[in-house]
Amino acid sequence: MNPNIETVPLWRQLSATAAVVQAVREGASGTAALERVSADLRPGVQALAFHVWRNLGRAEALRRKLATRLPPPAADALLCVALALAWNDADAPYDAFTLVNQTVEAAKHSASTQPQANFLNACLRRFLREREALVAGTETDPVAVWNHPAWWIKRLQKERPTDWRDILSAANLHAPMTLRVNIRKTRLAEYLSALSQSGIDVQWATGSCIVLERAVGVQQLPGFAQGLVSVQDGAAQMAAPLLLQGFAHDSGTRVLDACAAPGGKTGHLLEISSGQVVALEIDAGRTPRISQNLARLGLQAQVVTADAARPQDWWDGHFFDAILLDAPCTASGVVRRHPDVRWLRRESDIAQLAAVQKRMLQALWALLRPGGRLLYCTCSLFLAEGDGQVQTFLAHNTDAMLLPSPGHLMPQNVAKADAVLDNGSRDHDGFYYALLQKQMG
Repeated sequence: MNPNIETVPLWRQLSATAAVVQAVREGASGTAALERVSADLRPGVQALAFHVWRNLGRAEALRRKLATRLPPPAADALLCVALALAWNDADAPYDAFTLVNQTVEAAKHSASTQPQANFLNACLRRFLREREALVAGTETDPVAVWNHPAWWIKRLQKERPTDWRDILSAANLHAPMTLRVNIRKTRLAEYLSALSQSGIDVQWATGSCIVLERAVGVQQLPGFAQGLVSVQDGAAQMAAPLLLQGFAHDSGTRVLDACAAPGGKTGHLLEISSGQVVALEIDAGRTPRISQNLARLGLQAQVVTADAARPQDWWDGHFFDAILLDAPCTASGVVRRHPDVRWLRRESDIAQLAAVQKRMLQALWALLRPGGRLLYCTCSLFLAEGDGQVQTFLAHNTDAMLLPSPGHLMPQNVAKADAVLDNGSRDHDGFYYALLQKQMG
């Protein structure tokens, strides 16, 4: 658990964590909700909130056994936070009695929960007395066992009938800190030596990818400020090489990175290519991050704020040789890093996002020169956002040819390296990749 948790009273952290959990239930992203937490509380609250989201299905199942009626939202969030943190002794950040006492204290200090303080105390004291039986009573509930919404579990069971359990198990594990070495400035062996000299242990490394034994602050990474290395998941690191590998490109090659913020893939494209890169982002609030990340790496791109699906607003009429479309999606493949996503998404989001992806794919295809390549990718597990999307596109675009592509990569942790056989690099988030080539004439 993050040591910063100890710097403020636990009841304050529990109260703030419950507010974050409630905000996600009401439609806010976990990232946005955490940004509203005061700086002194944020590190501890993030650690607690991540733990809660990885155990929220179990907590809600236990709450249903303890309360005959749904409590008011603020009280319910606080109760579920306590249950998520306390139900499993082996994984609990604090002992159960401390969590119960401090949860009741948190309830007393907030106007939104003070009226339910006695109710919360009664529920949690009963939980302490009957914990073993109550937990056993939730073992037949798939949402409690897998800590994902029922629709998510059912969809994976249908689409991945042989390995859905492994996918859900991997999604509940902590993601590693993964680095990408900037080959323009250093080499893998040199940077591994620098990490060793800094006392930072490496789990494994290959190519320009390094997985650390444990996460550290970026300021501790040797040469981070000078652009020697970036933080990027192993699955995301596949994008730039897939698009450009074996493809003739030089300083005159025009490359488009659509949906570019925060600029991780843009930087990677420039690290391995001498081409001209246009980095496109619809969100003006996120566009500056692209330039900031590129400045740290010592690289340059043409950064444009515009909608990729509306080329008439920004395209100069010159065709691109290569296009990277990392399309908006459910982010169902990155719940290791963003465990709130599973509770934020609704099943109806899949069709809505698939429609956006379809528009973007069709619009950008028209900007690609004959013989050029487009790499379509999403950080999604679901077929509608991956292979289903691409197969529909191929059926309606006879000039498109699917080149050898990874397809759907499922999340997997190195601790269970044989769980999902299609995950060749052993530890990365869920992703989908399809490399398309526009045929000549």
